[in-house]
Amino acid sequence: MADVLYVQIARDLAARIASGELAVGSVLPKEVDLAVTLGVSRHTLRAAIQELEQLGLVSRRRKLGTRVEAREPSGHYRQALSSLEDLIHYGQAHGRVLQSTRTVVADRALARQIGCAAGSTWLKISFMRLDGAAEPKPIGWTDVYVDAEQGDVSSLPERVAGSPDVLVATLLETHYGRRVAQVRQDVHGALVPAELAEALQAEAGTPALRIVRRYLDEAGRLIDLSITLHPADRYVFSMQLTREQASAAQPAATPEPASSRR
Repeated sequence: MADVLYVQIARDLAARIASGELAVGSVLPKEVDLAVTLGVSRHTLRAAIQELEQLGLVSRRRKLGTRVEAREPSGHYRQALSSLEDLIHYGQAHGRVLQSTRTVVADRALARQIGCAAGSTWLKISFMRLDGAAEPKPIGWTDVYVDAEQGDVSSLPERVAGSPDVLVATLLETHYGRRVAQVRQDVHGALVPAELAEALQAEAGTPALRIVRRYLDEAGRLIDLSITLHPADRYVFSMQLTREQASAAQPAATPEPASSRR
């Protein structure tokens, strides 16, 4: 099957970076100009640049543009999310291989994790994320839990299987009218469990990161929850913190003497 357009664009840009045509340390043309030059939409270009960023080839900084960081991809997966749109691009950029779908009843442990009542019914969808290389290596294992008591989601497994580049939350929006307003994400240290070691091609008990995302509607109700386990050597989470500029009318803070602190 032919690659989608943004993948072709990402591959072409990566080749230009590898050849030195786009030198390390240089800044790519403005997004609007580069999109016109390449003959693609800005949405497609953003997805392509997101792919390059995840490979460690470029970095994006607000007001500074997209900078070339390396000629060759790094050996691990780098994730840089700043919006729900970035998360959607993440779903588009990495292959998903469906492993299983089944209905589960939440026991006390799962209920605590989801934040639901014990005994409630959930559709559990498990899949593997691959890094898109010629010989793909797993970058993570994801379990998604969808509340089966909010409506009929019996067709969701088939839709997931037929749309490997679409987030489950997006499918719930498109086909079931459950609009995502916000995503809450928690990152935890973890170990690779024995039951996933073979599938992840990682040694049981080695360090990992567990990413828990809660997709919520405008009323703060849970639409679905995903739990992804990444072997630590294949995952980097990147974010940028920007200092807010103090108001010109606001006086500068005066340091408090150490002797007066409690």
